[in-house]
Amino acid sequence: MTSPQQDPGTPEIQDAAAPDTQDAPAAPPASSEEAEAIRTAYDFEGARIHLGAMLDGDEPDPNVPVNLAVSMLNRHGLIAGATGTGKTRTLQVIAEQAAHAGAAVFVADMKGDLSGIAVPGTASDKLTARAVARGQEWVSRAAPTEFFTLGGQGEGVPIRTTVSDFGPVLMAKVLELNPTQESSLGLIFHYADSQGLALLDLEDLRALIKFLTSDEGKDELKGIGGISSATAGVILRSLTAFEASGADVFFGEPAFDTQQLLRTTDGAGMISCLELPGVASRPALFSTFMMWMLAELYQELPEVGDAEVPKLVFFFDEAHLLFKDASKAFLDQVVQTVRLIRSKGVGIFFITQTPKDIPGDVLAQLGNRVQHALRAFTPDDAKALKATAKTFPTSEHDLEEVIPALGTGEAIVTVMSEDGAPTPVAITAVRAPESSMEPAGEQVIKESAAASPLMKEYGQVVDNESAYEILQQRAEKDAAAQDAADAEKDAGAKGGGSDAEAAPKKSSSRKKDEGLLGNPAVKSFLRSAGTVLGREISRSLFGTRKRR
Repeated sequence: MTSPQQDPGTPEIQDAAAPDTQDAPAAPPASSEEAEAIRTAYDFEGARIHLGAMLDGDEPDPNVPVNLAVSMLNRHGLIAGATGTGKTRTLQVIAEQAAHAGAAVFVADMKGDLSGIAVPGTASDKLTARAVARGQEWVSRAAPTEFFTLGGQGEGVPIRTTVSDFGPVLMAKVLELNPTQESSLGLIFHYADSQGLALLDLEDLRALIKFLTSDEGKDELKGIGGISSATAGVILRSLTAFEASGADVFFGEPAFDTQQLLRTTDGAGMISCLELPGVASRPALFSTFMMWMLAELYQELPEVGDAEVPKLVFFFDEAHLLFKDASKAFLDQVVQTVRLIRSKGVGIFFITQTPKDIPGDVLAQLGNRVQHALRAFTPDDAKALKATAKTFPTSEHDLEEVIPALGTGEAIVTVMSEDGAPTPVAITAVRAPESSMEPAGEQVIKESAAASPLMKEYGQVVDNESAYEILQQRAEKDAAAQDAADAEKDAGAKGGGSDAEAAPKKSSSRKKDEGLLGNPAVKSFLRSAGTVLGREISRSLFGTRKRR
């Protein structure tokens, strides 16, 4: 029985199986031939991550370790299982060992229970005994950790990006646009890029949409398809709702340099832990921001091939959120990213409940699999279980029977061997993390962030001049020039005794939107802005900005 403060999903402190599995049959005893086959298959020559020990019946065999080659981390992976079966602790086990092996690590702490990776674990006789049973020489140690937050919501170094850098495909995902609206948004970004208009925040994007659907700007996009007022209205309404949810703080400057995720210290990789409790109500934003990071990394990193130690291991928690209601364009780019980023020295682990949460083209790229228990309470559950079993290599075990029988902290495992072939399925008792399984606490996170050298660079929002301000200033300048011309014309007419009517005088004190949208001079300025502000922005994966 666990104490109220203990995590029932942690294998190290669980006395018995979870209540819904306590009557489940134990894993079938392993034959000597099977044990030897597992020992040989998982005995890699290079650096390795110890996942645990093979289960022989209901007890782990410490003489048959189950490992994952560090050099194969860039072949990507999947950690799956029902809630409370130990996925988070498996993630922690792999992440901390990857960091100690020299690979930088990125993890997203959606529920707030991964921050303990920055704190040494607490020793106990019980923990030591469990570790010994898994062939683990347990030591209490933390991993070097940097804490981040999205847009500064909470403690940690803020991560922000500009609207221009985020790109139209990802923006369409977070705004929940349909394909037609997504296509129109792409035209708007193309126009801003071609005119050298920097879209730094959501205000810039809104102002440009209003201009392009106004009388002065509506002809600007006709040559490349144009957008209807109805479509623009939908985008603007979605943008307003998105802002109202508090998401506007994620866009702006200074934009985060994803190269900061690749840092090492004293031979160990830095774990970048993104604290996300503040965005739990905006899952689409969370998952899409993770994909932006990967797209940025892909564009910035050079080709390295298969390195002995990857540059970065990226854990994508709650992966099903990424693919929910995703457009075809978005899914195509996810597949392309997963396929190609491996050669940049980056490995991606998706964490979700069942493999069916991952599209087939992505799932096919995930060579390292750790599957915790699944329950089959409904016909749909039974289908998911059957499909899950079929994603593993052929085994002498009936995986449809084994998977639901697994206890908390137990899993079936197959990984990529060093020669690129999948290892045989190993029923595994997962080892214990060496860092704390309890949350680090707000004070630890706060002190860590305050001491970070990155806080000086990213801690404060910078309000640089962007599309809105540039257009506004030009509109006001032209309005003032028009006022002066009207006044001169009026004075000349009166001096000459002419009956000509003076043109109505325009006010130079305009409201924010009126100054931008109401002046015809904006149109000519937009045409020339590209020569003033720079060349057209080029885009790559997901339409994210490709830096020169």
